[in-house]
Amino acid sequence: MKIKNPSTYDEQLKKLKSRGCIIADEDFAKIKLQQINYYRLTAYFLPFRTADGCYKENTSFDTVYKIYEFDRKLRLLIFSAIEEIELTLRTSMAYYHAHEYGALGYLNAKNFNLKHNHVKFENHIEEAIKHNKNQFFVKHHIEKYNSQFPLWVIMELFSMGELSFFFSDMVKADKKFFAKDVFHTTDSNVSSWLLCLTNIRNYCAHYSRLYYNKFGTVPATPVGFPYTLKDRVFDYILVLKFLYPDSETWEKIFLVELSALVQEYDSAIDLNCIGFPENWFELLTKNNLTI
Repeated sequence: MKIKNPSTYDEQLKKLKSRGCIIADEDFAKIKLQQINYYRLTAYFLPFRTADGCYKENTSFDTVYKIYEFDRKLRLLIFSAIEEIELTLRTSMAYYHAHEYGALGYLNAKNFNLKHNHVKFENHIEEAIKHNKNQFFVKHHIEKYNSQFPLWVIMELFSMGELSFFFSDMVKADKKFFAKDVFHTTDSNVSSWLLCLTNIRNYCAHYSRLYYNKFGTVPATPVGFPYTLKDRVFDYILVLKFLYPDSETWEKIFLVELSALVQEYDSAIDLNCIGFPENWFELLTKNNLTI
């Protein structure tokens, strides 16, 4: 198939209108096309597409742009929650492992389970140190401690994915204790949720579309929870709830901001497109985890 030729902003507007999109203010629409990649924006038209490639009746640019803005703000809100979880995970996991095996115990393959690839793990650490060699705390440990990094220091260089793998590679007994002590659930649940957390974090970090998206990986549903998790945005927000370190902050800040966001864009969004059930607020409020 031949690659398409680039189109001007005016041609992009014309293409949208030819497919049935109502554009009330062409100047506004053109400005937004200059700010947002046409290819990125048209992905938000997916729920409005018909079999012939046109758009459903009364589909407007204003509505789709509002959905885009909702999605953008939702990513920011989710990312802020992930930050709290990631920092808590980094701190608590370093604390547990270092007290169990020593400050440099992570350098001994015997302190992990059998599936742990220690050579790959050490290579990742070496690359992280090299990549961050100009950071003050890295230079400090290279010069003063002969490049020896206690676990609580080296974990500052770990990505969310590396934190997830570190947990998965812990000795089974350590995983079970840590999951119960920190997250009040099973280690298998935590392993599943951390993978999903890494997934949605990458979406947020790269400004990828959450609306009308399926992630492909289904998070584990905890025993006794009155809802079966799927692979939509709502289910990944449930994962945030399960892992979030402070239930009071979750309810008084995150849920308040999420509710306000949904209300602000209520006229444009379809909650089904992000997997929200009718009782979404109740599910995000109640704590029904069973160990």
